[in-house]
Amino acid sequence: MDGIVNSAERLDASLQLPALVLIEPLTLTRTCILNILRRELLGLDIIDIATTDDLHCASGRDIRLVALGIGDKSVGDSSVEDDLALLVDYCSGASVALLSNREDEDTALAAMHRGVRGFFPSSLPVEVVVAGLRLVLAGGVYRPLPVIGLAGTSGPEQSCPRMPPPGCPVNGAEKGAAEKNATDFTPREQQVLAELELGLPNKVIAAKLNLSENTVKMHVHHIMRKCAARNRTQAVLHWSGRLTHHGRDTGASGSSLPEVEIDVRPRLSPRGKPC
Repeated sequence: MDGIVNSAERLDASLQLPALVLIEPLTLTRTCILNILRRELLGLDIIDIATTDDLHCASGRDIRLVALGIGDKSVGDSSVEDDLALLVDYCSGASVALLSNREDEDTALAAMHRGVRGFFPSSLPVEVVVAGLRLVLAGGVYRPLPVIGLAGTSGPEQSCPRMPPPGCPVNGAEKGAAEKNATDFTPREQQVLAELELGLPNKVIAAKLNLSENTVKMHVHHIMRKCAARNRTQAVLHWSGRLTHHGRDTGASGSSLPEVEIDVRPRLSPRGKPC
C-alpha cells in the first residue's frame, strides 16, 4: 500500500515540473536521448513521444522546450513545416529545437529563419548538445558555428581565427595582423573567443567546452591582455580585425558594440515563421 502511495506522490510531483517534450520516431534513438536528458536536466519532466500526433500526452503541462527530431528531412519539407506549425498552436510559448542528421549551413539557416531556437546536428558531442539545450531553456539560441575546425580538432563547435575569404585582396598589414592573431592565441583561447563572439556568458562557455567557469575566466583575462582590450567586446572586435589601435570600430563610424550576454531570436509564429 505504501508503495502505491509513494508512486502516486512521485507522479504528482513530476506533473508539477516544467516539461521538455522529445519527439523522435525511432524508438532506439528516442530512448537513448531520453535517458541522457533525464540524467542531465534534473529540473524538468521529460516527455517522450514518437510523433506530433501524440502531443495530447503533454496536455495541460508547462512545456518549456520541444526537441523535434527530423532525421534526414530538410527544414522546408512539408511534414516538418506542418509539425512546426502544430507546435506553435499546441505548445504556445515553448522554445523549439531541431535534432537533425544534416549539418550543412543551409539547413541551419533555414531552421533559424523559422524561429527555431536550437539546431543540433547528430554529429555533435553529447555534452555540447546538453549545454546547448540548457542555453535554449535559458532564453538563448544555439547553433553550431559555420566555420572549419582548428588544426588537430574537429566538430562544428570549434573555431579558427578570422581570415579573409579566398579571392579577397589583402594588404601586407592586414595579412600580418591575421597571422599574428593565429600565432598569439592558443587553440583553447581561439575556442573561447568564438564563444565570446556569440555573446555567451562564462557559465555557458564552460559547459560547452567542458571547462570550469574559473578556467574560462582565466582564458578571457589572457585574451583581453593579449588584445589590450578593456572588455570582452573589444577583444572580439580586435580578433575579427574591426578595431583599430585607437580603440575604434572601423566598420561602424567609430561606434563600439554593446556587451551582449545571450543572443535572443524571435519565437515561432503560426506556420513556423518568425514573429
